Amino acid sequence: MTQENTDPLAMQGPVCPIPHQHTDAIVIGHGSGGQMTRDLIHNLFQSKIGNEYLAQGNDAARISLENQNGDIAISTDSHVVSPIFYPGGDIGRLSVCGTVNDVAMLGAIPQYLTAGFILEEGFPIEDLDRIIASIAEACREAGVLIVAGDTKVVEKGSADGIFINTAGFGVIPPNRQIGGQHAQPGDIVIISGTLGDHGIAILQARGDLGFESDIQTDVAPLNHLINDLLEAVPDVHVLRDPTRGGLATTLNEIACQSQVSISIDEDAVPIKPVVRTACEMLGFDPLYIANEGKLIVILPEDQSEKALNVIRQSPYGSMATRIGRVSGDDPGRVLLKTSYGTTRLLDMLSGEILPRIC
Repeated sequence: MTQENTDPLAMQGPVCPIPHQHTDAIVIGHGSGGQMTRDLIHNLFQSKIGNEYLAQGNDAARISLENQNGDIAISTDSHVVSPIFYPGGDIGRLSVCGTVNDVAMLGAIPQYLTAGFILEEGFPIEDLDRIIASIAEACREAGVLIVAGDTKVVEKGSADGIFINTAGFGVIPPNRQIGGQHAQPGDIVIISGTLGDHGIAILQARGDLGFESDIQTDVAPLNHLINDLLEAVPDVHVLRDPTRGGLATTLNEIACQSQVSISIDEDAVPIKPVVRTACEMLGFDPLYIANEGKLIVILPEDQSEKALNVIRQSPYGSMATRIGRVSGDDPGRVLLKTSYGTTRLLDMLSGEILPRIC
């Protein structure tokens, strides 16, 4: 008789090695979405409360319910962005779009959200009203309802104005199998638009750029774009939004989940000139800058042109382009073919370059 393996870490299947970065206390890098976040999740959270759903490793969990026609997707997210208002968006729109997108990345149709607010004593009612109006507008655009909520107030100095937690719920139509574990050798990698817009917009709002620009955040609900894509091209293997840690970190996660390698063509990656200039001035790599309205699509090569045509019909996908390919060689690695004809390894983000970006 074979003993059942109930170790929550063993439930994850093949993954890339996760080095233990020992610290005695939480540091800002633990919130980066990169290697330190992955280390924290694996060595603390997964080791104590891990289960088959957390071990899926996607932005949302896929759960089967009895007598349900299709599975459901559930996700949760907390929003601590600073400042709370920035070019093209605010913490309210971000809280809705971020969670809607996480649910949609499994091919689910987002339907319901919950919203929890932590408010600091003294926070202006006028600002709260503005944020709630933004939440309402984003819900209308995404076609979702907030069906439950909670409000807590803490003493002045115990928070930073406002934090918002949201959870999202959606239904996955039957026969859709989409997730970071499904990338296959020969697949093509598509990105839906320019990278780094959100991160640089936040830096501008903080006054950290040293120059003025017209850059705006890309925060947007992507569920309608995704639904149109999947109706036209059902054979999509992976969907993922490259938020914290940017494109490079997200592709590393997918490479590890699927045990494949991914190669990216640097010249094909779309980046706005103002974002590239800002990154050069600050010493940042735009491939690691957060995005909040961009989509990675991985699918068979013979479906890639059709997918691009569909994505480009959305205002949130007009700049979509093919940027790379999946291979079975050297599993767990992401490689960048540079403009100089060389190839370099793209690791996960190792620390934190832009704290409180979402």
